[in-house]
Amino acid sequence: MLGTSSPCSELEDQRLADLGKSLAHPARIRILRLLLATPGCIGGDIVDAVGLAQSTVSEHLRILKASGVITGEISGPRVCYALNPEALSLLADFVASLKLPANDACCIPEPKDAP
Repeated sequence: MLGTSSPCSELEDQRLADLGKSLAHPARIRILRLLLATPGCIGGDIVDAVGLAQSTVSEHLRILKASGVITGEISGPRVCYALNPEALSLLADFVASLKLPANDACCIPEPKDAP
């Protein structure tokens, strides 16, 4: 029997789903890889590195920032973006918890012998 959900787990599930949605585009993954490879803040170089229109990159940055995955601070005439790895800890913990039970009693059917 499956356990009942609590308001806390429902909020956590929603947060996990929101994080998943924020990562669900190849351009956003490219942006995260770029920010990972570039310590410190990076601004306008993102558009050139991702290879998309400024408006498209801005929308992807907005989505990542709204989910908390990146931060953006105004630094002079530009916005400086950086990773916020702590925002992904909930997702990382959830993914790490997805493993086979100790007795391997999962939903994988046993192979049947061919006649």
